[in-house]
Amino acid sequence: MVNDGAERTAMRGLLGTLKETLSGVLAPEWERAFWAAPRHAFLPEKVWVGDGLAACVRSADPSAWLHAAYADGPVVTQINDGTDPGSGDRWPSSSASAPSIVFRMLDMLSVANGHRVLEIGTGTGWNAGLLAHRLGAGLVTTVEVDPALAAQAAAGLTAAGLEPRVVTDDGVAGYAAGAPYDRVIATCSVRQVPRAWVKQTKPGGVILTPWESPWFCYGLLRLTVDGQGMASGWFSPHSAFMLMRNQRTDLRIYRDVVRDEHVPSESVTRLSPWEVTGDEWAAQFAVGLQLRDLWRAWHDNPDVEGVTSRLWLATTDAESWAAVDWDGRSDDQFTVWEHGSRRLWGSVEAAYAWWRAMGSPGPDRFGMTITPEGQHTAWLDSPDQPVPDLS
Repeated sequence: MVNDGAERTAMRGLLGTLKETLSGVLAPEWERAFWAAPRHAFLPEKVWVGDGLAACVRSADPSAWLHAAYADGPVVTQINDGTDPGSGDRWPSSSASAPSIVFRMLDMLSVANGHRVLEIGTGTGWNAGLLAHRLGAGLVTTVEVDPALAAQAAAGLTAAGLEPRVVTDDGVAGYAAGAPYDRVIATCSVRQVPRAWVKQTKPGGVILTPWESPWFCYGLLRLTVDGQGMASGWFSPHSAFMLMRNQRTDLRIYRDVVRDEHVPSESVTRLSPWEVTGDEWAAQFAVGLQLRDLWRAWHDNPDVEGVTSRLWLATTDAESWAAVDWDGRSDDQFTVWEHGSRRLWGSVEAAYAWWRAMGSPGPDRFGMTITPEGQHTAWLDSPDQPVPDLS
């Protein structure tokens, strides 16, 4: 499958990186899959790299393209849902995940011989190819909402001699025709775990999905399904995946939220906005679990006298908003403006204070239980200690 030369050298380099990243352990079955389903065979001719999403075309710069293929980082494989933005903004809409998180998730999935697996989010098809090599193509079903991506993935899988069932459909519905599954794995993040995934998983089966709140995209959720329609399990750190398309929130502060006629209230806070949006990812994760309808956006150097940076907050229904201003001088006092039925910054202060009072726990101390009716309840350390719901 792999020719001698640059590709094999690049694969050896990535394999060494993976073993270091994964504490020196890569199960033999996944190492065999790594060689049988080389990552570069699943990437398109054009990918986008760097913060500016610069196009990288294999035929024009094969060395740069191969470097992107075998670096331990994500590779953007589609922008703007497949439309040409021209001179407009570019934003990633599909990518090949970083290899280290791919193999970490495959290890967390704990597949065994004979397991039937449903994958949500085919993307390039690489993950499905790895699973198909490990389990056999007939035991793997992968669902992709984007027809163009599904077709590209199917072609790549066929060329690699690995042909799981590729379904073009909205993954929120799972794939009932192949159910029940021993394992369900998503390669897109969710804010709510679809009920269909739980219903289509065998009792004792596992659902593994990246997690996102509108506040912060971070973490993996591993659920075990019981025989009564309930699923429960733990979060772990790592990963930031693109959100499932039908759970996206298309909101902009000045287009959808703030209006000229709004008259906000003014107050002062001593909680720095960077405490809940900065490098302390555990704090952001905890705030997001408690305020699951709250999103944020930074506005640096707004055209407002005396304001150097502004943190915007708004509810996903666009009914309430807040702005926290920094004047560029004070380190312990910030001006808060709020409008709507809810006082959002006060809720953020309460969520942060609770997290600190609980000992500043990381994601791996949190869990989630989903009832047969679809109610999601987050908890700390055990299901009998629910996380405050401040939404």
